[in-house]
Amino acid sequence: MKSRTFKHGFYPLVLTAALGLGNAQAASDMVVVGYGGAGQKAQDVAFFQPFAAVDQSKVIQSEYNGEMAKIKVMVDTGNVDWDVVQIEGPDLMRGCEEGMYERLDWTRLGHADQLIPEAAQDCGSAALVWSVAIAYDTDKLAQAPTSWADFWDVRKIPGKRGLRKRAVYNLEFALLADGVKTEDVYKVLATPQGVDRAFAKLNELKPYIQWWEAGAQPPQWLMSGDVVMTSTYSGRIADAAQKGSHLGLVWPGSLYGMDYWAIIKGSKHVDQAKRFIAFANQPDAQVNYVKQIPYGPTNTQAAAQLDDKLAQWVPTAPQNLKGALSMNVGFWVDHGEELEERFNAWASK
Repeated sequence: MKSRTFKHGFYPLVLTAALGLGNAQAASDMVVVGYGGAGQKAQDVAFFQPFAAVDQSKVIQSEYNGEMAKIKVMVDTGNVDWDVVQIEGPDLMRGCEEGMYERLDWTRLGHADQLIPEAAQDCGSAALVWSVAIAYDTDKLAQAPTSWADFWDVRKIPGKRGLRKRAVYNLEFALLADGVKTEDVYKVLATPQGVDRAFAKLNELKPYIQWWEAGAQPPQWLMSGDVVMTSTYSGRIADAAQKGSHLGLVWPGSLYGMDYWAIIKGSKHVDQAKRFIAFANQPDAQVNYVKQIPYGPTNTQAAAQLDDKLAQWVPTAPQNLKGALSMNVGFWVDHGEELEERFNAWASK
């Protein structure tokens, strides 16, 4: 990878000339935090290692489950141990409003015109397009599920189900299981009656739910037979399937959105972090990432380079978007805190 990067001589030129951020060697020991597992291994190959080689700097990795409380404590106390974090859209927007992240100057970062809509945000740059969908083991389940209604039907398909231990995703899926049309999900969820309806539907399934918190758990549980079906990040299943596991995805009813790179306010390596984001937005780096794990690229030039075999696993492929639901980030920014509190209280009973 190093030889390929230096051979073309492209990345160093972009990083130093376009950003104008000074000597690439001035900053070191930047800490980048992601969600671990196969996704972060892919980021290491496509982004972290090549960037460190080009930038002649050091990248230290860590991982978390998306807990915002830890970041808030860092910012509030001024003891910022992390620099760049991978973060979900609603958490990015809330944190940006609260001053938890550095604001980005896209005239200096560049590539904004190449990115898909909503990728270039005030405090974040989209790292990938993800999808949460139903997954199952094709060897262990004779009758494949086709919808969230099937996911909820424990008589038709007996056994445990895996769901992420958050309100986000699950309230949408519950309404889809209850017959709400994709285009109406957030209209219904925006009403108190709609929220009650979603929780009532979750109640029906609660005795059969096994909660996951880390993205690596769903494929592991499917392969071990702990659950018969589970919600999951599509890239985790694609990665397992490409390595020989007989896991399948149900794309209709999937929920898709973006994760972002954000720089924590008070980072000691802001310039290096901005160079990293510029690097990660380049088409070649993103194509390399998708080859490692098939999440959707955020650079349109990268998306145009994907072959059909790879595109079948990518959330933004036209055939996979049919019947899919786009996450309403604004809804979760406005209502996420109260709904997560209600969900946690409900889940603990």
